[in-house]
Amino acid sequence: MKGIKIWFNVSPEKITSLKDDEIFVFGSNTEGRHGKGAALTARQKFGAIYGQPRGLQGKSYAIVTKDLSKGLRSIPLKDIQKEVVDFIQFAKSNQHLKFLVVELGCSLAGYKVKDIAPLFFKEDLPDNIYLPKSFWKVYE
Repeated sequence: MKGIKIWFNVSPEKITSLKDDEIFVFGSNTEGRHGKGAALTARQKFGAIYGQPRGLQGKSYAIVTKDLSKGLRSIPLKDIQKEVVDFIQFAKSNQHLKFLVVELGCSLAGYKVKDIAPLFFKEDLPDNIYLPKSFWKVYE
């Protein structure tokens, strides 16, 4: 793939509204507090449920990337990988929905795009998952 710029299913850089079939995918914490960053957006705009740390919630889907009691990089990448695998399986089972993934784990959880993006590419991604352009650049 080197030299060829192909980005499949790129999620918008800023997501402020969703179509009926779209789901906002964000990084959560083990407590499901959804108090900052994309998690707050998910709670305020897209139905994320306070106290629910993972899975489908309204028009959002939470992937745990942080434990608030332990600081930055508190969830090991191997555990985030398990969350990503569960998410991908969910997306495969719900082909009627489009999942718009943000740069989860890359802000408040303390990881970098180069750490998180490969977790998505270890699996066979279905066509209904849209990743940030920055994740596709890592893939390239």
